[in-house]
Amino acid sequence: MSTGSIPSIKSPSQSAAPPFNLRAWYGRWIKRIFDLLVSALGLLILFPFFAFIASRIQRESPGPVFYRGPRLGRGAKVFNILKFRTMYECPESYNGSRITAKDDARITPCGRWLRGSKLNELPQLWNVLRGQMSLAGPRPEDPEVASHVPEAVRREICSIRPGITSPASVLYRHEEKMLNSGNVMDEYLRNIMPDKLRLDLLYVRTHGFISDLDIFFLTLISLFPSADDRSIPESSLYSGFLANFIRRYISWFVMDTLIAFLAAGFVGVIWRLSAPLDLGWGVAIGVAAAMALIFSVVNSLLGLGRVSWRTASPDLGFDLAFSSGLATLLIFAIDWFWPAGMLLPPGMVIEIGVIAFIGFLMARYRRRLVTGLASRWLQLRPKASMLGERLLIVGAGDCGQLAGWLLRKSSLSTAFNVVGIVDDDPLKRNLRIDGYSVLGSTRELPALVERENIGVILYAISCIAPSEQERILALCRTLPVRLVIIPDLIKGLQDQLFPSDLPVSA
Repeated sequence: MSTGSIPSIKSPSQSAAPPFNLRAWYGRWIKRIFDLLVSALGLLILFPFFAFIASRIQRESPGPVFYRGPRLGRGAKVFNILKFRTMYECPESYNGSRITAKDDARITPCGRWLRGSKLNELPQLWNVLRGQMSLAGPRPEDPEVASHVPEAVRREICSIRPGITSPASVLYRHEEKMLNSGNVMDEYLRNIMPDKLRLDLLYVRTHGFISDLDIFFLTLISLFPSADDRSIPESSLYSGFLANFIRRYISWFVMDTLIAFLAAGFVGVIWRLSAPLDLGWGVAIGVAAAMALIFSVVNSLLGLGRVSWRTASPDLGFDLAFSSGLATLLIFAIDWFWPAGMLLPPGMVIEIGVIAFIGFLMARYRRRLVTGLASRWLQLRPKASMLGERLLIVGAGDCGQLAGWLLRKSSLSTAFNVVGIVDDDPLKRNLRIDGYSVLGSTRELPALVERENIGVILYAISCIAPSEQERILALCRTLPVRLVIIPDLIKGLQDQLFPSDLPVSA
């Protein structure tokens, strides 16, 4: 039976896990405590509503109030999921397809209402209380359906507790309407399950407390009739309003406030040691806190919390300088026009602004600073060759610099150790280009490969005579290394973007 194209999402590195794994710690403790509190409170509050639904189910058709069905849980262990019964109590309900369609005759009228409103899922709070499920997590599949999932994908999805709601369940909340009763299982496996697996894998690898709160909020929103036909962006289920607000505003706001407060305290102590500054501890702390808030507010208003500083260009440091200068001027103006007279000397305000700016700069570019220091240290170590496969770039032009940038910025930075660059331009010999030393010419490649224990050569020359290119490539192919030709990759990309059969405008 065809299962469609199962998404291929590469797993994270299989290297040894760090001593502290925040996501694992969250899943083990915070998430479980949150699940216990909410499920216990929910069962207590919803008990009268459960009784009302139970009476409706029993009045409409004979049979039990609850449905218990096998599902795959954490560690692929089978447990019985609890739901309000939505089908007639007959053999067809148990022996028919595990997937239901919009016009399934087994569903009772009350069951259609329960399924449409998702109220039939509420009894799963009991599964959450028992530790079989979580409030948020991949939806648990029937073992028969899960047997069609590749083992590696199934193992990863089952590495955490399944949930009452998930990104996949929100995006496919109208799943039954998308299926016809003709061949439901085949249609589900071919058209729906591959994308749900992709969404579940993304959840397993990215979930956190704040993103779970976003999923709860969007789940509630999706249940309102007014939102029934509105599409919910996939990205909002993994990085929704709350997660973005905290990441882009609250986290940087708190960080900037702390940095500015420490800057004010540090400068205040220095000035107190050299000159009288009789503000009193209470007033001094209050003034430092107020200044810190001004710096944070200005940074936030200028949008410095919405920048991805991990990949930000250095010129954004000028924006930080402008923001810090603006905040310093604002503090200076407030201090100048203070009714009781100036609290702080002007020089002290300027020094606080400078120290705060340096702190903002270091906090935002800390990864790059640490990485740069680590890279330089590794280059100076005599045994640096033991870390990563040693790689040599042939070509110091634009293509070579692009190759070096890709190696530094991508996940390949931990797999390869760029030893240096080879280029035939004598004016570039012994220079450092984009952080890498030019070690020699292409004619010295055999000696360099042997001396530096090179394992990979990255050919990155795009503008060169064909005869010279063939000479260099022929030389590289005689060496005991792997050869990667960057211009061929770029040409392949250009051919995809600009096919040769497209008409060329005059």
